[in-house]
Amino acid sequence: MPRAVKGVLVECDPSIKTLIMNLDARMHNIIIADLDDEHLVVDERQVAYIKQQLEIQLAENTFNPEENGDGQ
Repeated sequence: MPRAVKGVLVECDPSIKTLIMNLDARMHNIIIADLDDEHLVVDERQVAYIKQQLEIQLAENTFNPEENGDGQ
């Protein structure tokens, strides 16, 4: 018998979609449907986790000139 899962439509650029897909590759319970290059349907229960992980990954990969250390 089919099981219904509440989903959330996520619209994002391809780079963020890749990050979400990498999360799903590790956990296998995030993405319900891969619609196109900029749209995913994700499990409603995983939205907070996705946001948290994206914030962490983006903070790690964002250039901050104040942290450059060259005194400029």
